[in-house]
Amino acid sequence: MIQELRPPAGLDGATADALARAHARTAPALDAALGQLDPWLREMAAHTTGGKGLRPALALLAAEAVGADPAEALPGAVAVELIHTFSLVHDDIMDGDERRRSRPAVWKAYGTGPAVLAGDALHTLALDTLLRSGGPHAHSAVRHLVHALGDLVRGQAEDLRFENRPWYGPGAVTPHAYRRMAERKTGALFGCATALGAVLGGAPHRTVEALRRAGRHAGVAFQASDDVLGIWGDPALTGKPVYGDLRRGKKTLPVLTALAGAPPAHARALTALLAAGDRPAEAAARIEAAGGRTATVAEADRQLGIAGRYLSAAPLDPAAVRALRNLLSFLPDRHG
Repeated sequence: MIQELRPPAGLDGATADALARAHARTAPALDAALGQLDPWLREMAAHTTGGKGLRPALALLAAEAVGADPAEALPGAVAVELIHTFSLVHDDIMDGDERRRSRPAVWKAYGTGPAVLAGDALHTLALDTLLRSGGPHAHSAVRHLVHALGDLVRGQAEDLRFENRPWYGPGAVTPHAYRRMAERKTGALFGCATALGAVLGGAPHRTVEALRRAGRHAGVAFQASDDVLGIWGDPALTGKPVYGDLRRGKKTLPVLTALAGAPPAHARALTALLAAGDRPAEAAARIEAAGGRTATVAEADRQLGIAGRYLSAAPLDPAAVRALRNLLSFLPDRHG
């Protein structure tokens, strides 16, 4: 049995109801899909499922937005959640993160080899779920998922390569390069979720593309928010250690914008502090003083504004669009 999906607090009543309906539809279907796995692989997969279910909810709401029965998008909702879970399992291995959702990461609980295998199984199961769904739009849905997977992998590769680049000066990662990476690593799957809902709902290409782009920009907003939480988030809510990204020396948007905007002497001092890695609280304070936190929150808001413009430009059901807008607007304000 998968871990229970956790609806986030802070949503208005109508959007909370829409998300609850999406959870009620997705959880049994996700559980049934995982039931096809080898029992050991299923146990590992269940260990890390059970987040807020944002991506499946986006898929179902996108289907409603194009005037379709959300049940038509259920295979897409399940597939995108399986891919998300696969990416978390492998991401924790690559980053060396020992905790996920307030419990040991899969690799920490079961070993690195088994965790890699569990991620591979989830990846395969996602594609199989869409292919087995049948209907006239299944193959188009698979193409969207494969394209998003390609982007996700490219974004993850860029993120890993960033680790070997300098903090400041020639060859340093720029905020622009980081945003491009985030659009691939995180935005691609959000865009895939909304696109799958529209594709499986039978929407025309132009509408599918508008929803895909809206989801993609919302994903960048989500990543920007995640970067803020990775430094200043409450461990009781995020399930990760305080200053976790700073302790790992991870190049995130608050750090990069702080360095880009600081006077050279201040940037060099912050770079030395980040390289030492033994005073994360001081580093966090300097990043905030240099405007890194404020600029990252502003970037999240900017990305959401772009997402909203794509939604406004498409012929969509007004009630479903309101729910989509409210859910997307929640992303940068979440607390874990």
